[in-house]
Amino acid sequence: MACYRCQARLLIAPEVRSRAGGGSYSRLMGGRGRPGLNLGGLLAAVENAPPVAAADVVGELLAETLDAFEVAFLIADFGGDAVIRLSHTRRLATSVLGREIAERVPLGGSAHGRALASQAVSVEEEAGGWRVLAPVTNRGEAIGILELLLDDEPDEQCAADVALAAHALAYIVIANRRFTDLFEWGQRSVPLSLAAEIQHRLLPAAYTCEAAQFALAAWLEPAGEIAGDTFDFSLERDTLHLSLTDAMGHSLEAAILATVLVGALRNGRRAGLEFAEQAGRASAGLAEHFHGSEYVTGQLARIDLRTGRAEVVNAGHPPPLRLRDGRVSHIDLEPDLPFGWGEHSYRVQPLPLVPGDRVVFLTDGLVERNGPDIDIQALVAQGAEMHPREAVQHLIRAVVKGTKGHLKDDATVMCLDWHGGSRRLRTSDSGADN
Repeated sequence: MACYRCQARLLIAPEVRSRAGGGSYSRLMGGRGRPGLNLGGLLAAVENAPPVAAADVVGELLAETLDAFEVAFLIADFGGDAVIRLSHTRRLATSVLGREIAERVPLGGSAHGRALASQAVSVEEEAGGWRVLAPVTNRGEAIGILELLLDDEPDEQCAADVALAAHALAYIVIANRRFTDLFEWGQRSVPLSLAAEIQHRLLPAAYTCEAAQFALAAWLEPAGEIAGDTFDFSLERDTLHLSLTDAMGHSLEAAILATVLVGALRNGRRAGLEFAEQAGRASAGLAEHFHGSEYVTGQLARIDLRTGRAEVVNAGHPPPLRLRDGRVSHIDLEPDLPFGWGEHSYRVQPLPLVPGDRVVFLTDGLVERNGPDIDIQALVAQGAEMHPREAVQHLIRAVVKGTKGHLKDDATVMCLDWHGGSRRLRTSDSGADN
């Protein structure tokens, strides 16, 4: 993928300079051979700027102190196959969100895609200068890319400062997106229906999570029109909670059905109910509001991070897959009634895990309605060396390609890599499994 230079330097909102404390950011970073990035000063400048200018502050700092003739933040879009370069201009409005401009940059086979997949800083020489790409990441969640164009080859200190700025930018974006639609708008390479808008609010804020004992990622397709699928996870001190659900029907009715179930499951989990009781209460709540006429299939899982003991509730859902020692097989689970069919006592079944296992939870959009002729088990095996973040998109893209982009149903997948081991802290510089 080619990445195109803007005619101007970084396009900065005019209020950024004054609110960030003056026209020069050089006091936050010295010249080369200087101490590293002053995070305290950077965060103070971000705090003084409006939320929509949070990424601009980081960009202006790097542009001035590293003599970059272009700096940009590119946010990962909902489709998973592109990043979006966000910028701001005082010229005539060119988008639906004020004076904001979004340029779509495809990831496939590109330097941006490689940097995002490898989660490492990339430095490449090109005509007229050097391009530096740093992944903007938090706990494995690929938020986007920080891009700089330099006249001179960056030295080790410069690359380290860019990497640190990108890591700080991940936290800055997470904190400031609560106050503005800018980042959400930038991720929307396709319009969302009302049902999709509702259903996206049900999904966790991050689609990827890494900890010492595991790496987890999930994905839902299509991004614009949704037919009832959801996924969720929550990490406590010693417990990982997972869910994958599929509400019957399509459009707004399915979104409402999913909203009630996900809300009930979260309510029970946060109230500290026993595992089986969480499922039973959620099913009863769904039946109470829909009188047993609508239902949702799904699986709930709970993993004790101290012991590795895992349990699952199977509410009439397709069985998950396990990749172990290079072989893919179905995990046999006894089916219980779907959620919403009245009072039911759900069985809590064991989910045996050993370090090195990969478990893939999926909806019937991958195995029945969209992909009856697609060998999902072979695709899981092919992606064995991929990070879960890449593996889930690998599966989804295969289904989308197999249907020529015309999905009959949502396709949702959740991938869990179990590293196991004794309780310990994850180190962000060495990965989750070290």
